[in-house]
Amino acid sequence: MPRGRRPRAPEGEARPAPGRGKYYMISVVAKSYGIHPQTLRLYEREGLLKPSRTEGNTRLYSEDDLRQLEVILNLTRDLGVNLAGVEIILNMRRKMEQMQSEINEFVGHVRQELQKTSQEDGDTDASDQALVKVAPAPMVKAPDRPKEPVAGVKARDDV
Repeated sequence: MPRGRRPRAPEGEARPAPGRGKYYMISVVAKSYGIHPQTLRLYEREGLLKPSRTEGNTRLYSEDDLRQLEVILNLTRDLGVNLAGVEIILNMRRKMEQMQSEINEFVGHVRQELQKTSQEDGDTDASDQALVKVAPAPMVKAPDRPKEPVAGVKARDDV
């Protein structure tokens, strides 16, 4: 393999083709963010950015790529995080977003089930619709306690 050249993607593996929206070449992105194009190539090698490519293998950065770049630059420039730390933070953010979408999906499913059961039951009270059903405890009146003076406190009658 010639030095400095990356192997091309296997024929079976499809590259993301540019879709709709604006795409920017590496020179434009580097100039607008005040970084060297080699820095963008490094971010891609490290897996922090994944720009799409043309048939001629030119990198094209989408709006999503630029947002990701802004996060990377914020972490490295403003917060002093190294690239290993940036990778960990980005992976954690991705996992948190995935978990949040799973939670939203679950909550939507629970709401849907509650609506189904409330429509089926019609006029049931709220305790019948509870996720966990507990029988109400009987109420018992506590016995009256004798009034005992508290040590160090004078009663009103004594004043």
